[in-house]
Amino acid sequence: MPDYHDDLRLAHVLADAADAITMERFKALDLKVETKPDMTPVSEADKAVEELLRSQLKRARPRDAVLGEEYGSEGTGPRRWVIDPIDGTKNYVRGVPVWATLIALMEAGEGGDRPVVGLVSAPALHRRWWAAEGTGAFTGRSLSQASRIRVSGVAGLQDASFAFSSLHGWEEKGNLDGLLELSRDCWRTRAYGDFWPYMMVAEGSVDMCAEPELSLWDMAAPAVVVQEAGGMYTGLDGRPGPHSGNAAASNGLLHDAVLTYLGG
Repeated sequence: MPDYHDDLRLAHVLADAADAITMERFKALDLKVETKPDMTPVSEADKAVEELLRSQLKRARPRDAVLGEEYGSEGTGPRRWVIDPIDGTKNYVRGVPVWATLIALMEAGEGGDRPVVGLVSAPALHRRWWAAEGTGAFTGRSLSQASRIRVSGVAGLQDASFAFSSLHGWEEKGNLDGLLELSRDCWRTRAYGDFWPYMMVAEGSVDMCAEPELSLWDMAAPAVVVQEAGGMYTGLDGRPGPHSGNAAASNGLLHDAVLTYLGG
């Protein structure tokens, strides 16, 4: 089993640098926000974080490739860092504290690229989660101040808590009926959105979650954390990992149920 301790330690260093930038500009009255061609917002903090992380990776891991939301792909090779400088930019620019920097390392293998290190840092919530392949998932302030996390043991849909993203996305996908049916059949539903429900699945406070449209940088880091916490992370088509353009995550016991309602 490869040892990813140094890569995980680097991910924490990167996250510390990102947190310093994002928290300094969070709720700033002069924060500059632009609209990208896909009509989603990007702030000056998004760009500054990704630029800094790329610069640090170029020095620390010059042979590794990098993929980021704001500046695309750079480099080639079997190892690739995947960065979302601010997951939840719409929250960030409105002063909602639910946003995070997502950092993942992916490695090429026989079945294609797979995420092997993942870190999710949400400084406005004072929370951080991380995992590396084969070592389990953790939350805490640092590598030395951490608690291991695991998914829940809820096995019945009638006892399960389900988290989802906006209703509009499911309507566009043509599966709003499936979402509503699932919400009627489970115990509780909440629309937390973005990275947070995946971390709640990993911690066991939510039992399952799903989103209809995502990019690789949205999924790579959460996928590692959920899987190392004992859960399952797939596309809505059931394909393991973060490659389907959408996601379903669960404690594993409820995964077939999620896909039955929402898969397609």
